[in-house]
Amino acid sequence: MKIRTRSGSVRTGTSPGRLTAPPVGGMASVMILSSLIRALSAFALPPVRSMLWRSLALTLLLFGALGVGLWFGLAHVFRHFGWTQGEGWAGAALALLIALAGAWLLFRAVAMTIVSFFADTIVIAIERTDYPDRHAMARPVPFARSMRVALRSVLRMIGWNLVALPLYALLLVTGVGAPLLFLLLYAHLLGRDLADLVEGRHPERPPLTAGQRWQVGFVSALLFLPPVVNLLAPVWSVAMATHMFHGRRDEVTR
Repeated sequence: MKIRTRSGSVRTGTSPGRLTAPPVGGMASVMILSSLIRALSAFALPPVRSMLWRSLALTLLLFGALGVGLWFGLAHVFRHFGWTQGEGWAGAALALLIALAGAWLLFRAVAMTIVSFFADTIVIAIERTDYPDRHAMARPVPFARSMRVALRSVLRMIGWNLVALPLYALLLVTGVGAPLLFLLLYAHLLGRDLADLVEGRHPERPPLTAGQRWQVGFVSALLFLPPVVNLLAPVWSVAMATHMFHGRRDEVTR
């Protein structure tokens, strides 16, 4: 559509009845950063703080039990097959290294599985505070559905990590290959799981797009890397996904 200005020049524009969407890449980057920052305010909400301490205690308790069991199990296997010498320090050290590697890979699965059971608490608290209209239209998520989402999540994470384990080992020599594979794998897995957790209360709304899921998953995977921050990462990720889901603009006509 051509529009003549007062100076007499002619410029091209869109028709009054149509809206042109902003560039997808830039808009998406702003949206994920905004969601990440806004998600921090969720830790100030009493229900979220209470849920954080409960989930964190359960995660560390379960994780510690799994780690100790794995360490003793591996040490016993090594002794049984005679793979240790002397007092068995070599076998114990090897068992410890394997247990730590397994812990590093499984921590996200354990933490996200436990948080999945409490995810509604986070979503509801954020909706009540920042999106009251959406909260009024939300549908309660049955516990059975939350259980299925959590079980699918942990099975996917464990399964894909077992498949990728040989690649992790091969890529260790590259220095950057293993961390890159970790980020790519968890960006996909976490993005899918987080979308499932926040979309269930609003089946009438469009789900997150593949690109939005990837962004949420990638940023969430990054949150799991730094020490201490990784303890907050599950709750922070759910809060971020909630803001990403509700903070989207309505689709415009192209």
